[in-house]
Amino acid sequence: MTIRFVVFDLDGTLIDSAPDLRAAANTVLAEAGRPPLDLPTIRRFVGDGVRKLIERAFAATGPALGTAELDRATARYTALYEAAATVLTRPYEGVVETLQRLRADGLKLAVCTNKPAQAAGIVLAELGLAPLFDAVSGGDSVARRKPDPAHVLDALERLGGSPRAAAMVGDNEHDIAAGKAAGLFTIAVTYGYARVPYPELGADRLIDRFDALAAILGTRSG
Repeated sequence: MTIRFVVFDLDGTLIDSAPDLRAAANTVLAEAGRPPLDLPTIRRFVGDGVRKLIERAFAATGPALGTAELDRATARYTALYEAAATVLTRPYEGVVETLQRLRADGLKLAVCTNKPAQAAGIVLAELGLAPLFDAVSGGDSVARRKPDPAHVLDALERLGGSPRAAAMVGDNEHDIAAGKAAGLFTIAVTYGYARVPYPELGADRLIDRFDALAAILGTRSG
């Protein structure tokens, strides 16, 4: 196996963003007279994009929202989140060093996230991660996002890579399903926001620490 292109999920894989996601969601809920959600609940709601997160947050705290109400709540959440996206969010241990090592070995790296591209760009820039990536494909960059393989293939196309020379690294069922369907080698981290047991994801490899990734990909630097 020779991997030259790597596509990464963002939330739950590269960064622990749940505290800032929770803060924005709880502000929206409070403004609507709803009770707050705890971190474990927010983590279960992550992975299907902003609108679905807000839909789940309101369904968990009272009556579900209608379409127009959900539109407004999603827009409000997005504004709040983008204004304070990295107050509490941090890269997981080993992420920065490992990404630097992969780039030093000439691998091309992309982010494929169901988070909107603008929000993803803000997070990557504010955390100093943006220079480590050659491309970003957000949830609004494509017509069909993860778990649809078209989203992963979009990120890979932005890298100029092919599935046979690429790996998908993620933390939940959507990442692995999309990566496998797109024909990539799949690696799941076991510290993220998955909603099913990690052995059931069907990933080619499981890793407990991000810095274990370099050995799997056969990098030489460092």
